[in-house]
Amino acid sequence: MKAKKQHASKTFLILIVSLFISIGTLTSATAIADDAMEAAQLVQKARLTFQNFMSSPDMEAFRNLMKSARGVFISPQVIKGAFLVGASGGSGVFLAFDSKTGQWSDPAFYTMGEVSFGLQAGGKASEVVLLAMTDRGVKAFLANSFKLGVNAGIAAGPVGIGAEAATANLSADIVSYASSKGLFAGISLEGAVIATRNGWNQAYYGKPTTPTDILIIHNVSNPTSADLINAVREASLGKPATK
Repeated sequence: MKAKKQHASKTFLILIVSLFISIGTLTSATAIADDAMEAAQLVQKARLTFQNFMSSPDMEAFRNLMKSARGVFISPQVIKGAFLVGASGGSGVFLAFDSKTGQWSDPAFYTMGEVSFGLQAGGKASEVVLLAMTDRGVKAFLANSFKLGVNAGIAAGPVGIGAEAATANLSADIVSYASSKGLFAGISLEGAVIATRNGWNQAYYGKPTTPTDILIIHNVSNPTSADLINAVREASLGKPATK
């Protein structure tokens, strides 16, 4: 009788453990699916943001810089607070140019945080685009996290009439721009921290992956990023933006 009770207890314990394992596995799978969906949505939003920057009459300098950019970071929403004060960050994607193949990479996912800065023109920024103009600027995105202005030099991009001529004097690793409700401006992001979103990279590509895998080795891909890659590629070739 005692042996039967012990056997029943062990069986019950095994069932309970199995149940918790199943719940944990299901929860993990759901979380990964949610991350994959959010990552895919961010890629589509990033494409729209990039095309808005490319099509603005005030962004001739931006279009000129894109022709020689070695990487581009796009965040559809970074700032929620007022300028000149600290603000929360947001998520974004970075694509790198391969000079050997002439191709742009799939996007790697990041967060931008610890933002505190001033803006050259007033307004609230909801979109940010960073252009990596040097190999050092691209290399910074291969780290787990880095600080703008420390690991890579950064400068506010010129905007408006006559701004294109000012691009000749830019020597920063990264050039930054922001937009809010149609207002475009160069923006100082000195001190902002950009960190890799490993969970989103894994969810989007279906396996653990690093920025180096995505941006340099190119051993992962996702077909849903094709429209974004094409938009960036055409911009780098100086072709008109299409929506």
